[in-house]
Amino acid sequence: MPPPPTTNLGYIPPDGGWGWPVVFGAFMSIGFSYAFPKALTIYFKEIQEFFSVSYSEIAWVSSIMLATMYAGGPVSSILVNKYGSRPVVISGGVMCAVAMVAASFGTSIIQLYICVGIIGGMGLAFNLQPSLTIIGKYFLKKRPMANGLAMAGSPVFLCTLAPVNQLLFDTFGWRGSFFILGGLLLNCCVAGALFRPIGITSKSAQKQDKKPIGEEKVNNGASSEPSSPQAANPFSGREPAKPAGCCQKVNKFIDISLFKHRGFLIYLIGNVLMFFGFFAPIVFLAPYAKHLGIDEYSAAFLLSILAIVDMIARPGTGMVANTRWIRPKIQYFFSFSVAYNGVCHLLCPLASGYLGLVMYAVFFGLAFGMVCALLFETLMDLVGAQRFSSAVGLVTIIECCPVLLGPPIGGALVDAFGDYKYMYYVCGAVMLLAGIFLFIMNYYNYRLLEKEEKEREKKEEDEEEKVELEIPGSEVCCESEETNEKPTTAEQEA
Repeated sequence: MPPPPTTNLGYIPPDGGWGWPVVFGAFMSIGFSYAFPKALTIYFKEIQEFFSVSYSEIAWVSSIMLATMYAGGPVSSILVNKYGSRPVVISGGVMCAVAMVAASFGTSIIQLYICVGIIGGMGLAFNLQPSLTIIGKYFLKKRPMANGLAMAGSPVFLCTLAPVNQLLFDTFGWRGSFFILGGLLLNCCVAGALFRPIGITSKSAQKQDKKPIGEEKVNNGASSEPSSPQAANPFSGREPAKPAGCCQKVNKFIDISLFKHRGFLIYLIGNVLMFFGFFAPIVFLAPYAKHLGIDEYSAAFLLSILAIVDMIARPGTGMVANTRWIRPKIQYFFSFSVAYNGVCHLLCPLASGYLGLVMYAVFFGLAFGMVCALLFETLMDLVGAQRFSSAVGLVTIIECCPVLLGPPIGGALVDAFGDYKYMYYVCGAVMLLAGIFLFIMNYYNYRLLEKEEKEREKKEEDEEEKVELEIPGSEVCCESEETNEKPTTAEQEA
């Protein structure tokens, strides 16, 4: 099994040092990005009554925010590639703060769609992608553990923001709460300030300086073509290079050549299938408990149990993934985590009482945390840190569709059958199928990578042997030695 890909950044990541404050900043930024849209649902009932709108209309606030956060991935990736993570995250924090403050003065639901949904969602997109990218610049060996700690920000912030929002709502109402939340979101700017750009270390610079010198010596001793024929001979008669095509121009901003990357396509197809059944079970967990006759507070406590287990599972999964037994096979670990989610959902309808649902919440929290901790680490393992920013942007915009459609499809199944168990069966089957698909295709990809690596090593060996045989002057030297030896022998015989 091949080792994880190198960073291709021109330096060796420190795997510590200032990287740990960077992980803390990513913890904050990712926590706000994933938890904030869910925590806003506390204000929906009063906003619904204030604007006299239906529940479906008010629910679009969070849906638009999440959709914009995912759809804004490519824009965020382009900005990160051009300006770096720090200014993009700081800009995202300012956008989120302005959006919430402006929404506190809103007079219609449309204004909330624009302020909270579009502007706030784009601000969260500017927080999410750079936070995931910067970790790959500071970590290589300890990257799974660092990603697991950063992704733990989502459940921690969800558990924290829920009571904070309830307290703000009881004290200031939804308008005052939105104004205060705008100031709270400025902490994303603090998180972005921790994302200090990393430079090339002196050791790496020395290696880069030494490498061309060695190559230059080999090229001087071997017959090779000039690197730029037109530069060497401007009158060669060749046509000038054609202007770059549309794809090449787009590649300057975001690497669309990833769609030719075999591992990236396997990851993308498996994740799109997985996300159709990923969020619906957690959305309908409390309603399902109420459907079984469990009281509201006990039903809500199931989500707290899930969040607490999730909070522990994410960093724990990162530590396990960082071991020497799992790290080279991390794609298999991710496939198992996805399939494990599916098995949990398939067994959920067997829970007839509250104790059974508590057990389901524990196992589901563990499975959910495992997938979330490995979700972006496996992508970085496939494409490397250099192309990760473009990869995560392309993935999030494509995943936007199943993220939006998954819960409504689950709700449609509940409406059609009048029972929640069929929704859990379908979600479980979808995620189990996605896990099996990822496992089989990753096995196929690993085999091909091993074969390609052996062919590449054999080709390099053949080229080295060819270079040694083609060194000019070697045959001449041998002939001169032979001619020198013959007269000496003849003289001795005489």
